[in-house]
Amino acid sequence: MPIEILGARLIDPASGRDEVTNIYCRDGRIVATGQPPADFGAAQSINAEGLVAAPGLVDLSVALREPGYSRKGTIASETLAATAGGITSLCCPPLTRPVLDTAAIAEMILDRARESGHAKVFPIGALTRELAGEQLSELVALRDAGCVAFGNGLANIPSNRNLSRALEYAATFDLTVVIHCQDADLAEGGLAHEGPSATFLGLAGIPETAETIALARNLLLVEQAGVRAHFTQLTTARAAQMIAEAQARGLPVTADVAMYQLILTDEALHGFSSLYHVQPPLRSAADREGLRQAVKSGVISSIASHHQPHEVDAKEAPFGETEPGISSAEILLPLALTLVQDGLLDLPTLLARLSSGPAAALRLPVGDLSVGASADIVLFDPNSSTLAGETWYSKGRNCPFIGHCLPGAVRYTIVDGRVSYRAEG
Repeated sequence: MPIEILGARLIDPASGRDEVTNIYCRDGRIVATGQPPADFGAAQSINAEGLVAAPGLVDLSVALREPGYSRKGTIASETLAATAGGITSLCCPPLTRPVLDTAAIAEMILDRARESGHAKVFPIGALTRELAGEQLSELVALRDAGCVAFGNGLANIPSNRNLSRALEYAATFDLTVVIHCQDADLAEGGLAHEGPSATFLGLAGIPETAETIALARNLLLVEQAGVRAHFTQLTTARAAQMIAEAQARGLPVTADVAMYQLILTDEALHGFSSLYHVQPPLRSAADREGLRQAVKSGVISSIASHHQPHEVDAKEAPFGETEPGISSAEILLPLALTLVQDGLLDLPTLLARLSSGPAAALRLPVGDLSVGASADIVLFDPNSSTLAGETWYSKGRNCPFIGHCLPGAVRYTIVDGRVSYRAEG
């Protein structure tokens, strides 16, 4: 259905455009900006005066929970939640049951995503079978089934030899690997960042070195293999510095950070609320500042929700017995706009970290508003606000930001030229 979007402030970080204009969409693509094509007839017209039109957000980590964990979420519920947060494209990690290590599972996820008709889904396949770190998954078959990258979740591959061979195999076929960095031995039994807060609260700590030692090993093996690598969910300032040094040496590496790591610190744990129980853990104020500066400079090119919905029971236990994770995809854009409100980033730079940056990291064919590109657009009001939780589509309400008034409000999310989400009222 042809759509015209009239009078929006178009911000396209990929091209550097920032101007008030009209956008014309037909057959799932942007066909013109400014003036319509001679033969264009709009079936739907959106008055976007006062709104920002940006590339639909690209989220590199949204746990859809399906198959296997439907009590926590489904592909339908979590992709709808994502569009409410301005997300048009998302990557789902392989932490399903069964694990996403076969073409059949990848195809099932993609089929159900198409049936739900909300956001675009790009699966990340398991690097090793059952995420066990031993036998390599059928990576080429998974690629052919639609997987855009390969990772092992938080389950480290303990054997240097096995990881080296996996990276070399991926490099042979020009595949991208997604790597979490947390040394299992140093992190074992830990619940919080090792520091004054953990000591005061009597919680077992996870030291900074759990991340940096694993990152150092992984960077060396990535360099040896010559593989494209994306380091996901960094939590420490030192790790961000190490990524910067690797990029300066010319390594083809990118990185992302969880949105909540840019807002929260380990001081949030003082009330023992399980809503702040995440893995890797919330770190110190100094780490948060280091991550923020890495996002500002572009060393960290992507901000992701790292959305992990849970059922109520998963968070109703003593802190250490609860399941880690925060449900936040559907407020990703308003949460991110707090960084603009705080003066850390300007709006175009923020939108780059939420769209063109993550798209480039995993070479996804999304994240820009050029003529001919997919019509994946978020329209939001930067002068309005969002009361988090007032409407909630995710099956997981495990979000510490519920009840907070956040800047900005998503009005429309358009996927392939079709309105996938429209704000109520």
